[in-house]
Amino acid sequence: MKNSFWGYKRKNGLVGIRNKLLIISITGLTGPTARKISDYLKGSLFVDNPYGGGIIGEDKTRQNNAIIGFAENPNVGAVLIISADPPKGDFIKSQLVKSSKPIELLTLDECNHDAIKLLELGLRKGAKLIREISRLRREKVSFSKLSIGLECGRSDPSSGLVANPLMGLIADKLIDFGGSAIIGETIEWLGAEHLLKKRAQTDEVKKKVSYAVDFQKNFAKSKGIDLLGNNPGHQNIKAGLSTIEEKSLGNIAKSGSKKIQNVIDWGEKPKKNGMYLMHAPSYAPESLSGFSSAGCQITLFSTGVGNSFNNHIAPSIKFSANPEACKLLSEQLDYKCADVFLGKKEINDSFEELWSLMIEICSGTETWGEILNESSEVFSRVDRSL
Repeated sequence: MKNSFWGYKRKNGLVGIRNKLLIISITGLTGPTARKISDYLKGSLFVDNPYGGGIIGEDKTRQNNAIIGFAENPNVGAVLIISADPPKGDFIKSQLVKSSKPIELLTLDECNHDAIKLLELGLRKGAKLIREISRLRREKVSFSKLSIGLECGRSDPSSGLVANPLMGLIADKLIDFGGSAIIGETIEWLGAEHLLKKRAQTDEVKKKVSYAVDFQKNFAKSKGIDLLGNNPGHQNIKAGLSTIEEKSLGNIAKSGSKKIQNVIDWGEKPKKNGMYLMHAPSYAPESLSGFSSAGCQITLFSTGVGNSFNNHIAPSIKFSANPEACKLLSEQLDYKCADVFLGKKEINDSFEELWSLMIEICSGTETWGEILNESSEVFSRVDRSL
């Protein structure tokens, strides 16, 4: 089995599977103009933080960490920061120096608060950054440099029986090669957390698994919500999942069989290679954004009945084992494994095919999500604004 792909080596030792200019508006006032800049600049990625002011406490820390994480992702070759708050812009830029990639900061203030002037200067700066990073070339690199996020959305029985165990095989093999894998969706460990704790590297990690699940249960209870009555969601129930335990057992199958190194927070970068759990929201846009902020270069995203959302910075390989979805979603699913669900193919054969596809996509082949631009990044919130 091949253990290498063609990627972009970064000066800090990381490797990207893409080489994009990230245009990130870090204040709500500059979002519309930054979006126009990105619309003009071919192939650029646009991330909008609509929460520009009145953010305090844990939300402020999360917001800044996410901005920095998105910009530091190895798939980003250069960064254009757009801000209506010069001190905030200066702070973010100062935190990105160690990434050793081209970074430009443009503020509304230096344009005399003229959004048209901001658009003009942004186009000029952005175009120069794209020209600069376009000189980089792919090189052969080891899978030990790869970190993948493992996601499932709008799941059904085929997810837990085939698609998610397939992801688990990919995660195990990647870790054998020295890479990393992360699963999130904390409330979807509920009822299966004892199986995760058995694989914990240390007793401290076991405690973190219990804490994360209890935190989500108690948070829901404090808002008058019984998780057992709200998860699975109505789409899951309609598709055939009847209990949270059933859904959770399918969910954790994504994590494979390797030891769990640690439980990390939303968007937190792993300290070393291996298997990680991310204590994070279960909704796909927030979950996937946590992965890209944590440095994942690619995500594997299984679905049962279909889920069109993809990650923006870390391309999503979307796949399903649901026979009906495989027939209907020909330009949304990058890989179809319904034959395994129907007993016509062995899961190990499907594993080999998906691994080969992952090499292709890491080496430059585009996913349907990239082609159709069905992607975004979001900022996770925990409290209100001032």
